Amino acid sequence: MVKKKIPLRKCNGCGEMKPKKELIRVVKAPEEKNDEGEVVSQGEISLDLTGKKAGRGAYICRDIKCFETARKARRLERALSCRIPENVYEVMKEALEKSEQ
Repeated sequence: MVKKKIPLRKCNGCGEMKPKKELIRVVKAPEEKNDEGEVVSQGEISLDLTGKKAGRGAYICRDIKCFETARKARRLERALSCRIPENVYEVMKEALEKSEQ
């Protein structure tokens, strides 16, 4: 019997390698462009609890401490290659607290 490989991802908060299903994905949606190729809207940053949204992703543990560590050190901004506004962090924190319950 062949063992199935479990995909591992690194948490941006604590830096530990963990199974992908134990982590929450923070995703930056792709930019929308018009017919001339000009950027119409920037990619939205949100939590992806299902792990299926399109876009660039970074992973954090389901722990508030890991989220706060990643936020303080700006690790999510580096992983997603963009500036994240404070109000987006607050929305992500609230969603993370709801998912923990």
